[in-house]
Amino acid sequence: MAEKVVSYLIPTDEDYRDAHQDASEELVYRKKISAVAEERDATNKLIYPWSFEIVQGFFRQDDEDTKDLEFNYSLESMGRKEEWSEIITKIKKLNDEADDNQSYKVLFLARHGQGYHNLCVSKYGLEQWDTHWNVLSTDGEIVWAPDPMLTDLGISQAKENHRLWETEIQKGAPIPSKFYVSPLQRSCHTLLYTWDQLKPESVHPIVTEILREKVTGNLCDKRSPRAVIKERFEKHGFVVGDNITEEDHFFDSQPKETLVDHAFRVNNFLQHLFDEDFDANKRVVDPQKRSESAFISTTSHAGTIRAFLTVLKHRHFTISTGGMIPVVVKATRRTD
Repeated sequence: MAEKVVSYLIPTDEDYRDAHQDASEELVYRKKISAVAEERDATNKLIYPWSFEIVQGFFRQDDEDTKDLEFNYSLESMGRKEEWSEIITKIKKLNDEADDNQSYKVLFLARHGQGYHNLCVSKYGLEQWDTHWNVLSTDGEIVWAPDPMLTDLGISQAKENHRLWETEIQKGAPIPSKFYVSPLQRSCHTLLYTWDQLKPESVHPIVTEILREKVTGNLCDKRSPRAVIKERFEKHGFVVGDNITEEDHFFDSQPKETLVDHAFRVNNFLQHLFDEDFDANKRVVDPQKRSESAFISTTSHAGTIRAFLTVLKHRHFTISTGGMIPVVVKATRRTD
C-alpha cells in the first residue's frame, strides 16, 4: 500500500480572499496603464515600453477549469502538462523565432512560508486581525511584527518546496538563472530553505524593495534596516539592492497602497527584468541574453503575486502560504 503524501501547502479561505478580492481595481489598473502608455521620461524614453501577456498551455494553473482552492501544485508536478524537456524545447523555440522586440520567460512566482503574522491571523481570525492586531507587534505570547520570521510550519513549507524542486530537477526542470526576493526576512528565509544546495553558488539572489508586500499599514510588512538584511543574508550570497535604504522610509511614508499601486510597482519590476535582455545600442533584444534568462525565480508575498497576475492578465489563482505558481510570459517592446 502506497504511503500517503502529506503536504503543508494547502490553500485556505484567507488565501482565496487574497487572490480574488478587489477585482474592480484590475479594471482601474488596465485603464491607467493604457493611459500612460505613451508617457516618457526626461530623456524622452518610454516609461512603460514593454507589454505583457500569458502564454497558455504549459501549466494547469492557466486553465479556467482548474479549481484553484483545491489545486495543490506540489502534488501535481508543479502543474506542468508536459515533460520538462518538452517545455524547455518549446520555450527555446518561442525565443528563437521571436521578433527582435519580443521575449519569452517562465517566471516561478513563490510566496513565503507561514510567518508569525500568519499564525496570528489563524489564532484570532481575519476580522480581528484587520481591526486590531495588524497594527500591533505582539499579544504577549507571540511576536509577529515588524518583519516576522518563519514559523516551524513556514520552514516545513519551504522544505517541501525544496523536495519538490529536487524531484523536478531530477526530471529535467531548469534551475532559474536569476533569483529575486523581497527584503522581508520571511521571503529571504523561504528562498534559502527552498534552494539550499540546489541553486549554484555562483548565482546570487537579488534582494529588491520592489517585490515587497503591498503596504497597507500592517506592521508585519515593515522591513528590517538595510544593515540587518545584509548581516543576515549576504553570508548566503544574497546581494542587497541599492534601492533598499537603511531605514524603511517606504513603509513609513507610503500611504496605503491599492492593488492598482501595487500592480504598477510590479509592472516596473517586469520592465527592468525584460530590459536586461534589450540591447540599447542596437535597439533590439539580445538573442543570447534572451535565451540565457528564460527561467526566473521570485520569492515574495500573496499581494505581490496577485499584482503579478494582474499585470500579466492571468486568471485569479489562489496561492497557499508557502506556495508557488509558474507562468509563461510573452513580453513585447515598443520602440522609443
